[in-house]
Amino acid sequence: MTLKYLIQKEFLQIRRNAFLPKLIIMFPIVIMCVMPWVMQMEVKNIVVDVVDIDHTVESQRLVQQIAASNYFIFGGQKATYAEAMKNIEKGRADVILEIRDGEYLIVANAVNGTKGSMGSAYLSQIVTSNVTTLTSNFKHHTSNITPLTLYNKTQNYKLYMIPALFAIVMMLMTGFLPTLNIVGEKEAGTIEQINVTPVSKWSFILAKLIPYWLIALFVITVCLLLAWFVYGITPAGPVWLIYVLAMLLALFFSSFGLIVSNYSDTMQQAMFVMWFFVVSIMLLSGLFTPTRSMPQWAYLTTYINPMHYFIDAIRTVFIRGGGLHETAHQVLALAGIGTLMSCWAVQSYKKNS
Repeated sequence: MTLKYLIQKEFLQIRRNAFLPKLIIMFPIVIMCVMPWVMQMEVKNIVVDVVDIDHTVESQRLVQQIAASNYFIFGGQKATYAEAMKNIEKGRADVILEIRDGEYLIVANAVNGTKGSMGSAYLSQIVTSNVTTLTSNFKHHTSNITPLTLYNKTQNYKLYMIPALFAIVMMLMTGFLPTLNIVGEKEAGTIEQINVTPVSKWSFILAKLIPYWLIALFVITVCLLLAWFVYGITPAGPVWLIYVLAMLLALFFSSFGLIVSNYSDTMQQAMFVMWFFVVSIMLLSGLFTPTRSMPQWAYLTTYINPMHYFIDAIRTVFIRGGGLHETAHQVLALAGIGTLMSCWAVQSYKKNS
């Protein structure tokens, strides 16, 4: 019964806060409706200048293909390479294609490394495709090569990023809010009233955790509905498994937030400490870049990074249609890390009765 009233107290505090209810509702909506449009690695609108010295039918056909591509903005044909290079130096062009004596030179502006490398790669594909159509013998040997895409056949980058956005929403909503909870009570002085009561550590910490688990259920439901309603994206695997993964991630972050809160004396201190760990966990999780591309010492951190397990599992469920059997390793890892952190949260709370 004591736990029931403590949970009721937490919900009353959240409801009476003028900001928190709006944040809980608006944050997942904004993240899901805005971020999938801007968080993508696909490079478009690459400005290409062409220096065509040959002026042959084949070279003009290649120029037309570049101008018709959705990835490029045709900057026009320049008379000399030096003229095109001036556009590169002034930031007016990203890539130069020079056609001279049947040879092709591609020069990319590498100030933006991603745009330069991807732009030159796209342009190389168009040039290679154009050359193969002119070489019938080479075409004969490559005509039977056809790529087969098993998952995400439309190569929709939103399908890849939306599950990762679930992780960001869960991390911020169930991590930062509990962090500010106990510190806020310390600064307000209300924590002393709890400390002199016979309420146990477990009851107090559970009363702090359970409301944010329920908030996690609400947030993940909103995210799933928005993914379906706005983008027409639904998980290929079981929906119940997504809820299980979300609850396990919420268990970790809410416990971790309370640990930081227990060791912090001020709200400013708690925010800085939490932000340091959250950014590190997110960047080392494989959310934006493949973990196998990391140095070995950085890759080893993924073994204790719950965000890494969550992202791997939820992408498996969403994109590949995997079930509990395919994600058992990630589920067990999340459960183990979350349980360890919850025990730490209880032990780190100092109750002076």
